[in-house]
Amino acid sequence: MLKLLTAGLTGVAAGAAAYGYGWERHALHLVEADLAVAGLPPPLEGLRIGLITDLHLSALVPPEDVERAIALVQAARPDVIVYGGDYHSYADRAYIQPVTELAARASAPHGVFAVLGNHDDQREMPAALTRRGIEVLRNTHTTLHVRGEQLTVAGVDFWVRNARSAVSRAVGGARAPVVLLAHDPRRLYEAADLGVGAVLSGHTHGGQVVLPLVGAPAARRFPVAAGIATHGHTSLFVSRGVGTVVVPIRVNCPPEVAVITLRRPVSTAAG
Repeated sequence: MLKLLTAGLTGVAAGAAAYGYGWERHALHLVEADLAVAGLPPPLEGLRIGLITDLHLSALVPPEDVERAIALVQAARPDVIVYGGDYHSYADRAYIQPVTELAARASAPHGVFAVLGNHDDQREMPAALTRRGIEVLRNTHTTLHVRGEQLTVAGVDFWVRNARSAVSRAVGGARAPVVLLAHDPRRLYEAADLGVGAVLSGHTHGGQVVLPLVGAPAARRFPVAAGIATHGHTSLFVSRGVGTVVVPIRVNCPPEVAVITLRRPVSTAAG
């Protein structure tokens, strides 16, 4: 009986791995979510931000997956598009030009912005993105003028010596509600301490492999593996992203791009 059980479990695991490699890792879809932003002015209610993260263009992630990701968000026609980092894997410079050429296909009425992830070449990647017309926010912010109001879009690097100091620099002097782009969702905690309205992140890949009853072991150190979390008055959205690293497999964790609709917090809207 034990041998039969072991053989059965081995077969199930092998089947799941084959499925995750052959199909699920390419089963890209669009996720839509509402996200509360503290201090959001009423005219900005409903503003839509497209989030594309963790492209990881590499020998394991084909350009076709990246093309489909960008096309899905572009077709949704968001007001703003943001890239959440990890455009390639292991800082492989061979993929810098190809991935930034694809990233440049994105356009939105109020701009396209980007931050860097832990896999990104810290010198050539931002330069290549900038040449393609994408504004890279490196511990700084920009102010959007939309519908007669202002919204601050800030960005923080993944590789920083002091996370709180980096987030403080990124949002310092902002005169409007802040949406912070941070590859690492753990920046939620510093953002909340500094009164940031919302954080958009990636990095976790949703865990890449999500097990029944167990969840996503690879993502346990983060506020949430994927989706929405809050800390204090700050909201967080984490995308599962597009690509994979280490092993080209996704199980119970399909790749995604997202369109986030900004909402006023219920308490604020009611009051």
